[in-house]
Amino acid sequence: MKRLVKKRELISMDLTPLIDVVFLLLIFFIVASEFKKNETILNLTLPNSTSTQKVVKKKEIMIEISDNEVAYNGEKISFSLLKDNLSKMKKDTPINVKIDKEVKYKRVIELLDILNKLNLNNLLLITKENK
Repeated sequence: MKRLVKKRELISMDLTPLIDVVFLLLIFFIVASEFKKNETILNLTLPNSTSTQKVVKKKEIMIEISDNEVAYNGEKISFSLLKDNLSKMKKDTPINVKIDKEVKYKRVIELLDILNKLNLNNLLLITKENK
């Protein structure tokens, strides 16, 4: 007596539709995502600090100061334009300031005078976290 042995056919799944779906999802997420704009325009070396960071939830303003340049929300401007832009702000608007550690003290005082004259007191000096 002979037994008939049937060979099994290998069943394989076609991966082409799966790859198509993965690429479509990838393209969707790339197009739909919002890329974070680089907040800093000036190349600053910030001083170190050991204090914790404060989280601000309101719309905030970013001011950067280097030896010869000033940036307001990622755009290089002059001190006179900075004063004009700050005069339009609400008094409780948070202002984040990044100052290069090599900046002369006189330049920092100029900025603080502008903020004081405009009665903008919600100020946060950004430093590099000391680890």
